[in-house]
Amino acid sequence: MVALRQKTSLSFLNRPELPSLAYKRLKGKTPGIIFIPGYLSNMNGKKAVAVEEFCKSLGHAFIRFDYSGVGSSDGNLLESSVGKWRKDVLSILDDVAEGPQILVGSSLGGWLMLHAAIARPEKVMALIGIATAADGVVTQFHSLPVEMKKEIELKGEWFLPSKYNKEGYYRIPYSFIKEAEHHCLLHSPIPVTCPVRLLHGMKDEIVPWQRSLQVADRLVSPDVDVILRKHSDHRMKEKADIHLLICTIDDLIDKLSTMVP
Repeated sequence: MVALRQKTSLSFLNRPELPSLAYKRLKGKTPGIIFIPGYLSNMNGKKAVAVEEFCKSLGHAFIRFDYSGVGSSDGNLLESSVGKWRKDVLSILDDVAEGPQILVGSSLGGWLMLHAAIARPEKVMALIGIATAADGVVTQFHSLPVEMKKEIELKGEWFLPSKYNKEGYYRIPYSFIKEAEHHCLLHSPIPVTCPVRLLHGMKDEIVPWQRSLQVADRLVSPDVDVILRKHSDHRMKEKADIHLLICTIDDLIDKLSTMVP
């Protein structure tokens, strides 16, 4: 019966001087899978839960978590930054995950998974990006007209229109954009050498699908595939999108199990 299925309980990673992070963990075989969510998304999204169910069926370890200032984690969202969220991902990798991992990053999570692979090459065995938003908010900001950029700088915040937020926009502090500039990756080769799979919907109106091609071009790894879905949007959460994601994870687990350590 479905009602009797094992549920992952909510745990907290306490960190000195940093907000505690909420996470759910499934113990199992390696490589483990870590799901890294998108901007302001929490760990309970459709894709994260689907990946957990798949890992449960295979007996593989799995972790999903909330960034500081988001969902059940501690911290103040107004003080959040790409740099702080990068630290959150590394904390999960260092202090919760055991053994080699495959990182699955959605949107902003795709940008952060690249940073994690650069920082922890010995632990990150493969990457799967879903609508990878490398350099995301910075690229969007710099594409604005000069007058608009000046106005955002003066006001100290940017009201970025979005149909995925109930207010109809994201309120992004100017300081968040400036801090994010320190974490841009597309200006030079990305020193990631593990297998990478980049999934992107061609109807994505937030992060253009060409961004995944740019990331693929910049990656040092020779083992990079870009998979485009013609009718999928930014969230890639339709049944066929999730099926593609699960098949991609399954394929990478098979590939890694046959690779010589």
